[in-house]
Amino acid sequence: MSKPPRLTLPSGARAHVLSTARGGFAVHEAGEPVRGTALLVPGFTGSKEDFIGLLEPLADAGYRVVAVDGRGQHESPGPRDESAYALEELALDVLAQAAALGGGPVHLVGHSLGGLIARAAVLRDAAPFASLTLMSSGPAAISQAQQERTRLLVAALEAMREDMAGVWTAMRSFDPEDAVPDAPELAEFLRGRWLATVPEQLIATGRILVSEPDRVDGLRGVDLPKLVLSGEVDYAWPVPLMDDMTHRLGAERVVVRGTEHSPNAEDPQVTAGALAAFWDAHPQV
Repeated sequence: MSKPPRLTLPSGARAHVLSTARGGFAVHEAGEPVRGTALLVPGFTGSKEDFIGLLEPLADAGYRVVAVDGRGQHESPGPRDESAYALEELALDVLAQAAALGGGPVHLVGHSLGGLIARAAVLRDAAPFASLTLMSSGPAAISQAQQERTRLLVAALEAMREDMAGVWTAMRSFDPEDAVPDAPELAEFLRGRWLATVPEQLIATGRILVSEPDRVDGLRGVDLPKLVLSGEVDYAWPVPLMDDMTHRLGAERVVVRGTEHSPNAEDPQVTAGALAAFWDAHPQV
């Protein structure tokens, strides 16, 4: 689970609802599109807050940056219907978000599960996008160990979907005993985000994570600049697997030293610098 480095928006950023042809989505937005616009899609159990550390440096670099809560995720509403969270539906949401932003093609970034969603959107229609960044997101389903954990979580949600607080308590009981405790404000946010997320969204997207096939060959044929960005260690997709995916895609590669699954939250300054450099090299047209 990504843990935001801060919870307050930087000056100049704002929280609002992005109206699209597929409904409203809660977003954080910062910057002006001097050099372009970027859409940031969060991962499983995540939210727009996971990108909060990127907003200011990317805005300073000349980019309009929009981080979104997907449907049923944190502050974006969603139905109590698992079919609403099929990968194709979530990809259509991303296409609608890109269209609502206007101003030409946008740079698309997907973190973890968000990478699988972003990939599906690009495979359906690449025209709205200037580039694709897969951040800590691999070629297919997550690692075997993480598949087992995710299946257990999905089973708990299926059995206890009306007791999200109970599932949260059970889930956090598996945290390592030597883990550094979260600050009270962060702990409250993480729990609140979990309780606000629609359980059917978590069930459906958890199943995506354990069953997604390899779509790299299809993505290679899409004529877009591509970047694979990750930390040095990753529990969801081993880093060598992402290295291999980079080669298969003919993509660019950045490893953010000293970080793991969430470089966007663990070292936002370096991550933002890498994103801006990639976008600068592949401007919107």
